[in-house]
Amino acid sequence: MTAADDNTEATHQRARLLVVDDDPDMLRLLSLRLTGAGYQVTPATSAEAALTQLEIEHPQLVLSDVRLPGRDGLQLFDEIRKNHPTLPVILLTAHGTIPDAVEATSRGVFTYLTKPYDARELLEKIAQALALSAPSASPAKGTDERWRSEIVSRSNRMAELLAEARMVAKSDASVLLRGDSGAGKELLARAIHKASARAAKPFVAVNCGAIPEALLESELFGHMKGAFTDAHANHKGLFQQADGGTLLLDEIGDMPPALQVKLLRVLQERAVRPLGGSQSIEVDVRIISATHRDLDAAMAAGQFREDLYYRLNVVTLNLPSLADRREDIPLLANHFLQRLAGKYGKRLSGFAPEALKALATAPWPGNVRQLFNVVEQVCALSTSPLVPLALVQRALRVPTVEVQTYAQAKQRFERDYLVGLLKLTDGNVADAARLADRNRTEFYRLLQKHELTPGSFKADGAQGSGDPVADERQG
Repeated sequence: MTAADDNTEATHQRARLLVVDDDPDMLRLLSLRLTGAGYQVTPATSAEAALTQLEIEHPQLVLSDVRLPGRDGLQLFDEIRKNHPTLPVILLTAHGTIPDAVEATSRGVFTYLTKPYDARELLEKIAQALALSAPSASPAKGTDERWRSEIVSRSNRMAELLAEARMVAKSDASVLLRGDSGAGKELLARAIHKASARAAKPFVAVNCGAIPEALLESELFGHMKGAFTDAHANHKGLFQQADGGTLLLDEIGDMPPALQVKLLRVLQERAVRPLGGSQSIEVDVRIISATHRDLDAAMAAGQFREDLYYRLNVVTLNLPSLADRREDIPLLANHFLQRLAGKYGKRLSGFAPEALKALATAPWPGNVRQLFNVVEQVCALSTSPLVPLALVQRALRVPTVEVQTYAQAKQRFERDYLVGLLKLTDGNVADAARLADRNRTEFYRLLQKHELTPGSFKADGAQGSGDPVADERQG
């Protein structure tokens, strides 16, 4: 048995189950078997008795026979669903009532088992249902968990990773975070910063693959007034902004080779020289880098410097994919739902059990980021307090996109449009303004609004002088 299994079993042994059956012998047998498996069991011989016990005991799961005197198991489920919508229900059914049980699963019953049931299968289904509805594990009394407050998790894999991260945070060693896109590398970097002696100083993050190469150097190291046409004032680079704190170099594998050389020099000398500057400025920065790429393959292909790799890779932490920490999915989904409910002005109580089951078993190639996007879609579209299965299935069938306001979408389109024009005209502002049917002054205002530098869009052949100021004046 693994540590994860031990942790899950310990969680389940604290769970209380409400077991409903009008056959005294069957009820006694079920109670003994489940008590032997470590559960607390409350027995009931009718639907009416079960509903009374529900208000007294507050169980984590209901296991009921379909055939009961008076109100049957299906009617009991309907009543439970009305008053306790997220409480999982498992039905035990004879062969003659299978069609009714199948219909019940489409309405929200977690699952059904036929009599005579397999004891091992019953325990497995109960464990699955509890895993989907279990609350977050509480931290040990007296421990300060604020450093990792943004990371929602109860899985053993994440617990081990966070323990390593907390140890690493005590040193000043450079850390390389490896993991798929959307797995939460920036959140882990922030947590390491918060747990370190640098917590009171800035945490600064930059995505090395999202900034054009010509702008990245200025962003990282800064520039002096007059270093190029749009440099109207001295600009502190991210290294200086993070002085005393932590700098996250996200997607470090996408950093251009020429900049890798300059970054290595900064790490060796612990000083930066801004563009257009004549003196180096000392900086005290802890470096955390992150990538989803295979850097070993990139080094073999000559795309990533080996000396820089070993400088950055003092300690490596590997983030598991969401598929490797499935027990965290219900916890994350409900966390995101409550967070987003306020944004959309909705009163949402949670997910229907079958909707949560669909989320927990989905493939999630986009990891936590994809889960967030799916939850945002269902939150925006839900018309009932309990998110239904149909809405989750709809969100999972279509490619997930980031939900934006009209203003945000317009801003993104405008920036992408300007970038396209500058690429098309090799950074020539007059030509780009003409194509946009705007005067040059107005076009410059748009570029400043989106922090776009025309000179960075020059074609390679047009950069013969090597002087960014002279090159940009030619545009």
